[in-house]
This record gives sequence, C-alpha cells and structure tokens, in this order.
Amino acid sequence: MVSGSSKPKSNSAIAVEELRKLIFTGELPAGSDHLESELAMRLGMSRTPVREAALTLEGQGLLEVRARKGVRIRPISVKDMVEIYDVLTELESLAAADAARQDLPASDLKELSQTIADMQAALANEDREAWALADDRFHAELVRLGGNSRVISIVGRMVDQVRRAKAVTLQMRPLPTQSNADHEAVLQAIRVGDAEKARQIHRAHREGAKHVLITLLRQHSLHML
Repeated sequence: MVSGSSKPKSNSAIAVEELRKLIFTGELPAGSDHLESELAMRLGMSRTPVREAALTLEGQGLLEVRARKGVRIRPISVKDMVEIYDVLTELESLAAADAARQDLPASDLKELSQTIADMQAALANEDREAWALADDRFHAELVRLGGNSRVISIVGRMVDQVRRAKAVTLQMRPLPTQSNADHEAVLQAIRVGDAEKARQIHRAHREGAKHVLITLLRQHSLHML
C-alpha cells in the first residue's frame, strides 16, 4: 500500500533551494558569474538539475542564464526596488480588499492570525530573522486569501527580490513594531468585511515599508543588491 507521505524532492527542486540560499546569504554575490559545472560541483549533483534550477530562478528574477557562459547573479537596483514595491503595493492592497469582501469564516483566517502572533513573539525576543519569516508568511497568506490567481502569480515572481533586499537591511532598521500593528489592523478590517479599509491600511503599510527600505539603501550607499 502506498503511504500518504509526500514524494521526495527532485534534484532540480533541491538545486533551486540551495542556490536561493547561496544568493540570499551573499555567497553568490550580485553581479557574479558562475559556470554550470562550478555550481554542480558545489551542490554535489550533475549539471542537468542545476540547469533546470537556473531557468526557474531566472523566472523569479534572481539570475540570468547566459548561453555558453553559465549564469550571472542578477543585481537589483534601488530603482528596481521602488518599481517592485509600487506593483506589490497595488496588488496586495487589492488582495486585502478581495479577502474582506468574501466574508471569510474565522477558520480561514487562522493562518493569517498565527503569522501575526509569530511576529509579535519574534519582536519580543528581538529576533529579526524569525520576524522576517513570519512577515513573509503574512503577505503570502494575504495574497492567497484574495483568491485572484493572476495576482498570486505576479506577486510570486517579485517576492524573492523583496526578500533579498530585506535580508540586506534587516539588521539596519529599527524593530518593526508599526508593521505588526498594521498587519493586525488589516486582519481586523478583513474580519468585519470592510474592503476599503483593508485596502487603505495595507496600501499605507506597503508604502511605509518601501520608504524605510529605500531610505536605508540610500543611507548606506547600497545602490545595487
């Protein structure tokens, strides 16, 4: 009898995860070039799954596949981040409004509520990494609850660039207590079905996050990530 356990990950999926880690930690720096053979040796696998992973990561905007030259880790400029945040602000605000219109039961909002609790616990411990992970979960769940498949797809192609910028600036910023308050306010607006309030609060939240991020990048002369 076949067990209900999930299938083991393919080498391609493992390569995607490992390369993402190397990019986010800066072990594969922005602008650096790497041959498939080099990356395959580093990951301890053949070139085929590395090539497949590179194509996936290219679609996510993290690197560029160069014919017969391997890959280049794609730099992200301050201008890129402004544009990405502008798009995310509109799409996530739409998702917040859409979620509020659905009269979702409390059970459907359990994960959104849990992410906020996890963010509060992380702040209490001044654990910025744990806070960032919970924050990512909040935004992903908000977009999922909105139920618009195209919004989910477009946002999914941009979140890795945001994570990369957040990873660089996480220790530079003050503790994000206002961000937690914003998330709680968005959740409350969704609970009571106030679509316009959910939209407005989330838009202001994302615009504030953009301001903090872009200010830090410029203050520290981080023109490219």
